[in-house]
Amino acid sequence: MIRVRIEYSKLENLKYTGHLDLHRVWERSIRRAGLPLAYSQGFHPQPRIQQACPLPLGFTSISELIDLWLTDDLNLELIQNSLLTAIHPGIEINKILIIPLSDPPLQTIVSASDYLAIFNTGKMPENIDERIQALINTNEVLRERRGKTYDLRKLILRLKPISTPEAGIFMRLSALPGATGRPEEVLDCLNIELASVHVTRTGLIFSDKG
Repeated sequence: MIRVRIEYSKLENLKYTGHLDLHRVWERSIRRAGLPLAYSQGFHPQPRIQQACPLPLGFTSISELIDLWLTDDLNLELIQNSLLTAIHPGIEINKILIIPLSDPPLQTIVSASDYLAIFNTGKMPENIDERIQALINTNEVLRERRGKTYDLRKLILRLKPISTPEAGIFMRLSALPGATGRPEEVLDCLNIELASVHVTRTGLIFSDKG
């Protein structure tokens, strides 16, 4: 058995496909590719596929991660060529690696996500520097999600305006279990309409366990 880690981009035509549906998209693609996908034991065997932290609906990404287990020790070139002929539209494979079977689960090693929110107008809104600084200087930003109150400020690890190559905002947000920051909530605190930006996840940050 081997464990394969794939870094991929999730493009525009899949940005409203949720985490569970994306899991099924990958399963179908792997089957079409003819790769020998491993399954769990028990009464209801499940395909051995692990995704990193879910990407919020409506956003694209250039840095998603998925692990899959194969029952045969295939070489990387064969795996890549097989997937390229079968991959679902909206997924673009960036990199494929063989990693040790003993490596920890993806869900346990991602601690944060990086996002870029690029303004559709190509220009910075008025007073954006002041708005960002005011949010950074705030000790507590109480929000409600699914009936529970939480402090959004603690989930904002980095926040800054960017001007090259396009005008936008960079965010690094916590992605820990039970402590995940969402870019649309940060934008709301900055009085920026979600429809006025294009948000892309640009990277996943690993914890020390990774």
